Amino acid sequence: MSALMELVRAGRTADVVGLLDGMTDAERRSCVPELKALRKELRAAPWEAEARRAYPALHAAGAACQTGAAGVANWIAATDLRWSPTSPGVLLHVLGDRETDWLADVTHRLAQRPVTALVPYELMAGLVRLCGCLVPTTDAYVRGWIDHLRASWQRGGTLLDRLRQDPHLRELVAALFETDDIGSRLQWPNHDGPDSWTGALAQLTVEGALDRGATVDACVARLLRGGPTADQRVFLRLLKCLALTRDEERERTADWLALASDAASTVASYAQTVLGGLALGGEMAPRQLAEMSEAVLFRTEKKLVRAQLVLLGKVLARDASAAGELLRAVAQAFGHEDAEVQERALKLVERHVQKVDSARARADLAMAAEQLVPGLRARAVGTLGAAPADPEPTSYEELLPPAPQPTRLAPAAASAMELAEEVGAALAAEPGVTGFERALDGLVRHAHQDRDALLAALEPVITRRWWDSADGALSGDSFGSAYGAVSDAADGLDLLLATLRGRFRTATLHAHVQRGSASRDCVHGALFRAFECRLWEVAYRMRTDPLPFLLSTPTWSTGLLEPAELVERLDTYRRLDAQVAATDFAQALLRVRRADREAAESAARRAAALGTEEGTRLAAWLTSEAPALPTVRRRTSGPRVLVELGEVPDLQQDFPAELRPLGRPMSVFQKKRWCYHWDDDIRQHWSALLPERRELVAARLLQDLSDLAVDDSRGAAAALPPLAESGGEAGEAVHLGLAYGLGARHEEDRLAAVDALLVLAARGQLDAARLGADLGQLVRCGAVKTQRLAESARTAAATGANATIWSVLSRTLPALLADLTTGGAAPPTRGLGELLAVAAECAERTGARGDLPHLAQAAARRGSSRVVTQARRLRSALVEEVAASC
Repeated sequence: MSALMELVRAGRTADVVGLLDGMTDAERRSCVPELKALRKELRAAPWEAEARRAYPALHAAGAACQTGAAGVANWIAATDLRWSPTSPGVLLHVLGDRETDWLADVTHRLAQRPVTALVPYELMAGLVRLCGCLVPTTDAYVRGWIDHLRASWQRGGTLLDRLRQDPHLRELVAALFETDDIGSRLQWPNHDGPDSWTGALAQLTVEGALDRGATVDACVARLLRGGPTADQRVFLRLLKCLALTRDEERERTADWLALASDAASTVASYAQTVLGGLALGGEMAPRQLAEMSEAVLFRTEKKLVRAQLVLLGKVLARDASAAGELLRAVAQAFGHEDAEVQERALKLVERHVQKVDSARARADLAMAAEQLVPGLRARAVGTLGAAPADPEPTSYEELLPPAPQPTRLAPAAASAMELAEEVGAALAAEPGVTGFERALDGLVRHAHQDRDALLAALEPVITRRWWDSADGALSGDSFGSAYGAVSDAADGLDLLLATLRGRFRTATLHAHVQRGSASRDCVHGALFRAFECRLWEVAYRMRTDPLPFLLSTPTWSTGLLEPAELVERLDTYRRLDAQVAATDFAQALLRVRRADREAAESAARRAAALGTEEGTRLAAWLTSEAPALPTVRRRTSGPRVLVELGEVPDLQQDFPAELRPLGRPMSVFQKKRWCYHWDDDIRQHWSALLPERRELVAARLLQDLSDLAVDDSRGAAAALPPLAESGGEAGEAVHLGLAYGLGARHEEDRLAAVDALLVLAARGQLDAARLGADLGQLVRCGAVKTQRLAESARTAAATGANATIWSVLSRTLPALLADLTTGGAAPPTRGLGELLAVAAECAERTGARGDLPHLAQAAARRGSSRVVTQARRLRSALVEEVAASC
């Protein structure tokens, strides 16, 4: 072993540098093979003390001994050397005697590395100083520059002072505007003083250190590009700090028009303000204002729409000659989803229509008025000469989106290499029920056929798993997630891969099968145990007596298993003389389709003819009566309404112990504090456990779903669409869960709930009266906020489901209006006007008629609040009254 290698292994970095300083280039090159060999050796155990001691010295020696710029850059940025690197100062020292062109090449190669390579900024900046090359403007360099300046506060002075001293200020600031997703680094601190990025850059622009025109153009261009909210917020704030002159604003009129049309709401509002100032100052042509108005009035943000109508009113009051052009733009708002916006637009047109001289323009306004809601359209008949509505409108036809059809699982991968690719993809991202079940069945099949070939194909996948480098055999209690639980798809696949690798002792696997799940007793425990126990059983059989394939692999993406297919699998087991795994067979019974009685009875006859114990059990299961729902009892817990389930006897008999909790009584007061089932993705797999008994799943998810509305949690609503697509009766638990989802805090959860509602409606399984009553109760007790419910209802109605939403809201609103009109508990008035507006629009579109309890009293109240005006609008639609005003 050479003296250099001895020093490197000992971790004596200073001595290594001293030795390298006295070596020639040829001597350094001769050390490279030994350094590479040591690096490969240490890579096998990177966290051991020997490796951690040697890595800094190895990092420095390898950088010094490489001769090519690409080789040096690769060595410095290598992943295995990243966690115990040498300091940038040492690297600059060992590289400092190289030629400037060579150093410039290394510098730019390092700067072009991704940010995740974690190349120190101090190293890149030091190399720039050494060789005097052009400063890199790559993503990694710019982000490193920003972080370096932010971390330099300890040296005193403000950010403005540090930027003034930077010799590459203009180049790096210009690159800053071109760097994506940079706003989160620039937005702190959240003020515009000299120690903030916005304040410092604005002051440097005032001082002339930065070109004002270029900075303004870069800000506007960045806003036009769009991007993350943080980026938009920071560059808009900088633009405001620059305090544009009227000339600068006028020169960029086209940019403001584009921003007002398409930018994020806050940016569009700023552009609207700038354009409003130009318009009121007579520096914007009526044609441009009309184009802007047509775009802004098409937007969904009511604040922007109302501000635009106010602006148009001011301009029309000053310039009567622009009425013909501008009022046609105002008429764009006649088709807005909000009736209040329609009314504002109609009032504006009525106020200025006399200024319109063109008969063609008046005819256009009258035609546009046909988009108004019935009450406003009736008013427009007299004021604008609009055509009256057809006294006998065509009957309404509900347009529900088609219900999604379940997809059939493709056969397991035919080759081990193809299976390895699927398993790797499933471990990299949540594979869903289809991907997980196919990968699981594929592992079982190929382990039975050729274990060695399967292991060889899986080698690249297994070597990336955390457990493959762990010392000794794995313990069941330390494997998986918290408390040793195999609680999601990735854990399940890891369990089988580790078993194939020989990382579990047979005794460990057997103990898990014998003693059952380590799951704590929470409301999800029954679902979790059912999911986990099959995986441990499969792993144990994979070690002791490999299964030829799984009986319980579903036929469809919902988890359903066709009875004829299960019979064929049992017949194959019989011919192979294979021993059936108890939990796998029990899971197959829970998944097999029984709703199709003809197919079930036909399969039962074939199953009985097999002459096996499992065939007889399957035949009895298929011919038994369809199970009734368990008894349900509602319970309240604070603002929540939850359900408790009674016993399900048929899930208690002849099922393994780990599956019997699925049929035991469920209480809302089961221990909750020990619950660790936080993964949202696992819920879709729980739905696939009982694909014809979704109520049993929904009841156990109801606490999580209530958290969406009550505690503003996120993600649990992803379980609602699979429940809607599943089978069995949709009872109280499903509808209560849907109600909570419609009132969720986060938009993506509300959208998932709307999807589930539409699926149930399209399948004819939605009980609108039950859902409406549930929503009324939850709003009254404070679990669901009216504003959120209104947004969900409007989204669903916009798909064409107006009759469905009306049938729901017609049961919800009476409970809310009762509190408003009879002096009951304080009504949740915030959002009630929006909810009434959605109901009124649905009633108008569907031609609904009749009386709604307490609506007349609400409509008769004094004032012109949104609740009162929308109550009047809804009553007018229901009783077919044509009012002179809304």
